[in-house]
Amino acid sequence: MNGRHDVLVVGAGFSGLSAARALLDAGRDVVVVEARDRVGGRAYTERLPEGGYVDLGGQWIGPTQDAMKALVRELGAETFPTFAEGRHVLALTKKRALYRGTIPKLSPLALFELGRTMFALERMAKKVDLARPWETPDARRLDSTTLATFLDAKMRTRAARAVIDAGLETVFACTAGEISLLHALFYIKSGTSLECLISTEGGAQEERVVGGMQPLAEALAAPLGERVLLGHVVRAIEQDARGVTVRFTDGRTREASRVIVAIPPTLAGRIEYSPSLPARRDQLTQRMPMGTVIKTIAIYERPFWRERGLSGQAVFEDGPVQVSFDTTPKGGAPGMLVGFCLADRARALLDRTTEERAPLVLESFARAFGDEARRPLRYLDHSWAEEPFSRGCYVGLLSPGAWTGYGAALAAPCGRIHWAGTETSTRWNGYFEGAVLAGRRAAAEVLEAG
Repeated sequence: MNGRHDVLVVGAGFSGLSAARALLDAGRDVVVVEARDRVGGRAYTERLPEGGYVDLGGQWIGPTQDAMKALVRELGAETFPTFAEGRHVLALTKKRALYRGTIPKLSPLALFELGRTMFALERMAKKVDLARPWETPDARRLDSTTLATFLDAKMRTRAARAVIDAGLETVFACTAGEISLLHALFYIKSGTSLECLISTEGGAQEERVVGGMQPLAEALAAPLGERVLLGHVVRAIEQDARGVTVRFTDGRTREASRVIVAIPPTLAGRIEYSPSLPARRDQLTQRMPMGTVIKTIAIYERPFWRERGLSGQAVFEDGPVQVSFDTTPKGGAPGMLVGFCLADRARALLDRTTEERAPLVLESFARAFGDEARRPLRYLDHSWAEEPFSRGCYVGLLSPGAWTGYGAALAAPCGRIHWAGTETSTRWNGYFEGAVLAGRRAAAEVLEAG
């Protein structure tokens, strides 16, 4: 394999690999370069020394994610339902309540307020133009209003606000003040509905892949063989009328007719471009920070909470964790709880080590599930903001004003440079489904360009 190709893809996550597979199937000479020493991107499965695995990155597949479900079938993988039987826990500051379904038990006024607010978000999201969000009716007002401002005007009861903040922070991995109302509505419609995004059964957290999500990416990469080059950190991309030259930090170069950049926009903005990117595209990357997530996992001999009629799902008003789920493997052992520390709660832990974070997280688990949760066989966590080739998770977020000012540049090619990544998808933006769709869309652009 020489240094000149039809297409060079930057990033070996689901988006880059999907683009490369589509191009390979079309007979193009394609190579994928990846900065990490593994494929998968934001899918990261760690093998445990005693056997088994944990997904420290994305792990779920849900309804209407047709591309991912087809990929699972094509690659011979298997899914199983996320455990959701029994009662869920609402851990408020001074009390603990049990409930079933999606919405926790609250006072009648709090329930009314919560339901009214969620209905308003769902109704407004239906009006968003997914292909051109900046042309949504009243887009400028929606884009200049933060999601927090909208919630402040709608909600008065503390418990209802605590629940919706925890739920929305789990969806977006940021506070409601960090994104515009327009972006929140776009994301809700992109993921089918708010109810779908926050639900397990019938929602975005419905199924998991047996063996973990990263092995699915490895299976997707397998036909590419030596065309996937790991440990290649892109420093610069140069283009002219003849093609593109990609320069790496170790001094190596590769040439191609076209390039697909399938990494988060904030990372794409750190690459040097010659000639410089159009101003609108460069300004966009300055307005798309990544969400802040520390994913925590506690491993127990068995899922003891199931014996108590609990699902493992909990919502926490305070403490380091917003929400938890049962992430036990299909066989039912060992028992595993996953907790998500997000936004401000995650930022409060960034300067702490895993060993320092563990007792804080386990205390939250104990509030919800009992003292036994304080004594896991093992505790692991992964701070995605500290990943040099992600710098956050789940997805790049558009700050207030970004959609209307710069959104048109999000997926628009810049000469011979095309953009993929889940951030560029109109459907299931922020999810692996969106990543696959974006990769295939970028490949189709390249094929159409010739």
